[in-house]
Amino acid sequence: MIKLKSKRFCRGSFKFGCGGGNGGSSNVKGGEKGCGNNNNFSEIKWELRPGGMLVQKRETGSSIGEGLITIRVSTVSQWHDTSIEATSTFGELKMILSLVTSLEPREQRLLFKGKEREDDEFLHMVGVRDKDKVLLLEDPAIKEMKKLHRLGGNQQIGSAYRTISV
Repeated sequence: MIKLKSKRFCRGSFKFGCGGGNGGSSNVKGGEKGCGNNNNFSEIKWELRPGGMLVQKRETGSSIGEGLITIRVSTVSQWHDTSIEATSTFGELKMILSLVTSLEPREQRLLFKGKEREDDEFLHMVGVRDKDKVLLLEDPAIKEMKKLHRLGGNQQIGSAYRTISV
């Protein structure tokens, strides 16, 4: 296992001869080496990705609604504009749509670019962007079960044979 030590790096313009000894800066603190002008000194932050890769942490603007996208969800007869985070899954989109359409998430089938998408697929990984269209269909098997259930309560199924007397 590798042990990583935190190091400070300078951003901005680098000058040659600035890293060895005290030769680039006269106001160097304890163990830190000076680099260029210390007035615009900032520390680079690192993060460990799930795959084990160490990368520089992204700077976010932290503005409200930065990761939100608007998706137009179209059913057979109507459409809904839904705002959701770009890093959400299709399962999370189904949960939001269940509030709007009265269809449970297991009854919904979402199609994007002509393919049915699974609940664990991420929107941004599939390529869903702002103002894209997603098609919502009701699962045909569950639709048929509902139809049979309604018929079963109102009408009894007769026997498949008749007695013929001669």
